[in-house]
Amino acid sequence: MSHALLLSLLTCLAPVDPAPQEPAQAPPPKEAALPEVKVKGKKTKDRERADGPVKGYRAKRSATVTKTDTPLSDVPQSVQVVPEMLVKDQGMKSMAEVIRYVPGASMNPGEGGRDQPVLRGISTTSDFFVDGLRDDALYFRDPYNAERIEILKGPSGMTFGRGGGGGVVNRVTKRPLEQPLTQAELSLGSWQDKRASVDLSNRLGTQAGFRVNAVAEDAKGFREGFQLRRSGINPVLEFALGNDTLALVGVEHFEDRRTTDRGIPALNGRPLDGARETFFGDPAQSPSVAVVDSLGAKVETSLAPGVLLRNALRATRYDTLRQNVQPNSVVDPATRLMRVSAYSQSNLRTNVFNQTELEVRGRIGGMEHLLLAGLELGHQDSDNTRLTGYFGTSGSATTATVNASSPRASVTRWAAASSDTNNDVTANIAALYLQDQITLSSQWKAVLGLRYDRFSVSLDDRSAANLDLARTDKAASPRAGLIYQPNAASSYYASYSYAFLPSSETLSLSASNADLKPEKATNWEVGGKWDLSAGFALTAAVFRLDRADVKSKDPNDPTKLVLSGLQRTDGVEIGFQGQVTDRWQMYGGFAQLDARVVKATGGSATSAAVPAGTRVPLVPRSAASWWNKVDLSDAWAVGLGLIHQADTYASTTNTVLLPAFTRADAAVYFTFGKQNRLSLNVENLFDRRYYPNAGNDYNITVGTPRRAQLTLSCRF
Repeated sequence: MSHALLLSLLTCLAPVDPAPQEPAQAPPPKEAALPEVKVKGKKTKDRERADGPVKGYRAKRSATVTKTDTPLSDVPQSVQVVPEMLVKDQGMKSMAEVIRYVPGASMNPGEGGRDQPVLRGISTTSDFFVDGLRDDALYFRDPYNAERIEILKGPSGMTFGRGGGGGVVNRVTKRPLEQPLTQAELSLGSWQDKRASVDLSNRLGTQAGFRVNAVAEDAKGFREGFQLRRSGINPVLEFALGNDTLALVGVEHFEDRRTTDRGIPALNGRPLDGARETFFGDPAQSPSVAVVDSLGAKVETSLAPGVLLRNALRATRYDTLRQNVQPNSVVDPATRLMRVSAYSQSNLRTNVFNQTELEVRGRIGGMEHLLLAGLELGHQDSDNTRLTGYFGTSGSATTATVNASSPRASVTRWAAASSDTNNDVTANIAALYLQDQITLSSQWKAVLGLRYDRFSVSLDDRSAANLDLARTDKAASPRAGLIYQPNAASSYYASYSYAFLPSSETLSLSASNADLKPEKATNWEVGGKWDLSAGFALTAAVFRLDRADVKSKDPNDPTKLVLSGLQRTDGVEIGFQGQVTDRWQMYGGFAQLDARVVKATGGSATSAAVPAGTRVPLVPRSAASWWNKVDLSDAWAVGLGLIHQADTYASTTNTVLLPAFTRADAAVYFTFGKQNRLSLNVENLFDRRYYPNAGNDYNITVGTPRRAQLTLSCRF
């Protein structure tokens, strides 16, 4: 951390100009948005809106869900938006922390090396997006440059293409502001956590502006041998091209280096007791590295009143390595012995995606229409190499047997086994989509859309087997929704949506999945959205999500995939967010989910690898979250949050149960100088022992003990 940054932060402690300034907790200046009409010498429509897309904890609009700037009340889909203010108030530093207050969502530990949310019972690594463009590599993301994070529930194939069976996670990045901003934050926390960030924005004359966000963090952890180092910088330039065109260009360099922690094993169907800090394997031989470089560009022009043409491009290079020595079995109750195994996986991936869209507003047949036509082209290249770790003095054993009370084991040799991958996978994507948002009358609206995708994948096998493979999937993804709005404060909807999940969705084409047809995700949903006051909103949804032809790991052989027939999630989701009173903001929700396999394949009803009746792992029957922030005075505020999760199974074996838990979080905020803030966040206030998720029966995540974080935030 540079001395210059530290000195800059300390200057906020000096006496300040007594002139009135913007309160620290006021919404940030409105984002400069792409224009819908003229640009030169005028404010855009988004800049003229008094409320903007987000105010405090509440979001009112999104340009992602339908790919057009649309009020959330006009979207026939469940959408949860985590705004920047909530991220800062809770001190969130990861996507797992962002997800934890979203009803109907949880986080798979992702083999200790990636974000992997579980949305409505479907676990995914590939359904991440940045400003609506795919970001599907395996790494841990940081919300340092996010203006908000949108979690869209249910299949979104019409909007996003392949995948997205349970939903998608889209990060909306920060853009240049109308007013100058210089903000810096310094955080110190438990286990030697040190984090600094800056956010700079200014105008370059009347026709351009820039913004730079940067972060650096260095931390240890409560788990033995754990270390984390990450850094990122994201400069963005926005400028006008003539009277009718606005362009934006941004680049990002991000690095995340940490210890790959696969957690603890189970004993007698429960997480192993007394192993809160114990590392199973070898932390020194378990590094995880991700280096991400991206370029984003967007141009939007007004061709005529009500007619917009835009083009968005995102090119990203991901260089990742995940190496781990981790538990490979449950603990034997008689001997307390267990196995440890190891592997090293490196991936170099390049993504290039381009979207061209034409948006037309007008009246047809006596009704108002917002028509969207789009073309998406993409190319992905993924170079993969995997090595197996061997144990023992001879370096010939693929596992090591250890006692659960002394579970350290080190690899003596890394080499390619016959089953290890060494290949290059390329994918070409072409899609056409058409959507119509129709105002049928003053109270009725409809959304109709259809997308056609061609997803072609080929594998160049460099291993001794030299098994080259190719597969092409073609699919249409429809969406339909009907919206009834009896008044300005309430909206009711019914919708149908669909998505296809090809066997090579994650660019992992292999002999085990090349002949498997795509999974199909179908969602039927009814819901309502209510403005209970000018600043507080309530949403509710009842849905049935069917995932057909499901691929899952064979519990008896994790190297193989099997079809587990039909997986169904029936659920109710309730969300609330916004300002209850002038001094009280609230965010949270409740989800009641019944996710299970209703039709098994791969054997008889009794011998199937995943039999009917199996509960889907990491989907608790009930989950609730409730965060409150109350301003006690102009200077002091407090926060209190509760998270509850019912028990859930660790895997499809349904033999290891993660117990139910309730966790409390708290915060105290002190604002001084009108625009500077000192905050203390305490996670797991009562130091509960809990296990939030698991990768399988022997890779169980241990919940963080009581953790404190002190943050100084200054605006200059």
